[in-house]
Parts: sequence; structure tokens; C-alpha cells
Amino acid sequence: MPRRLASDLMLPCNDFWLFDDQLARIHHFAGDGSLMGDEFSSEPDILKLFAAAFEGAWERAISHEEFPV
Repeated sequence: MPRRLASDLMLPCNDFWLFDDQLARIHHFAGDGSLMGDEFSSEPDILKLFAAAFEGAWERAISHEEFPV
């Protein structure tokens, strides 16, 4: 989605993968984009925040064909 459509979403600062709302893999990147490492969390509060962020972004997602260049 264009960034302007995400201004009011509370998105995590780190990239993450969410597995069945049971486990999160949180990625940590350096300023140059290289992967510094990752961590796993099953903390319910973190999982809830990540799930809400994903759902909010997914609701506003647009297809690649519609994405403005």
C-alpha cells in the first residue's frame, strides 16, 4: 500500500512473521539492510499487537496492478 494510506496504522518498527497467532519471528536489520539477527516471541501482548497491525494493513492492501508508480 502507499505509505500515505498507513499513516494512522500502528505498525511495528521491525519486520516480523506471525505464525497462526501463536509465534512471532522478529527480524532485526542494520542500517544498510543486512540482517543482524532475529528472535522468537510467544508473548500474548506482542502477538496481539502484531496480529492487529497485520489485519489493519491487509484491509487496506491493493493489488500490484493498482499500485501507483
